[in-house]
Amino acid sequence: MLSYKESHTLILNNVSRFIDLTELEKQKYISLLSEIKVKKKGFLMQSGEVTQYEYFISKGCLKVYTLDEDGAPHISMFAIEDYWTGDISSFMTKEPSRYYIKATENSELLGISRANYDVLFQEIPKFEKFYRILYQRSLISYIRRSNHGISFTAEERYINFKKKYPQIVKRITQKDLAAYIGITPEFMSKIITKVNRK
Repeated sequence: MLSYKESHTLILNNVSRFIDLTELEKQKYISLLSEIKVKKKGFLMQSGEVTQYEYFISKGCLKVYTLDEDGAPHISMFAIEDYWTGDISSFMTKEPSRYYIKATENSELLGISRANYDVLFQEIPKFEKFYRILYQRSLISYIRRSNHGISFTAEERYINFKKKYPQIVKRITQKDLAAYIGITPEFMSKIITKVNRK
């Protein structure tokens, strides 16, 4: 049996939650992936670029965000080990993305290009099920986040994020957390102090 790198084992374990692969299928999948490294504060992708890959994070932490008219960032998600990230709309349509993806830590990723993505579906059709589930879960997460933004207070959004992603809270700055919650860093500081007092 082939010995896999740690990053390959991580992505294969991620895939195996939804589909079963033979050893040959695992090897084929790994052969279609590219290894990508991004240094802390480096960009994986910037607004205006066409997304070339769907990314799986094997090490590190990245933030996905847009900039408003005043240049202020609005973070839509953080991605750490065992997470997928990218801009599926740009990836599929080949239109420029409006998102930035920036590393907040030195990060290592595995990427699948659009060409290899098509090869994957042709040669291992069961991957259509995997990516369908992946995109469905992403859409559900996006809808929930949008609903929370409308119906929850900033304090409730922070408490929910802290409960759901305790491993991420420890790895991001208060400024980035504020940009995710949708408030100023000063207000974020007050909320954290208030919640920690309870």
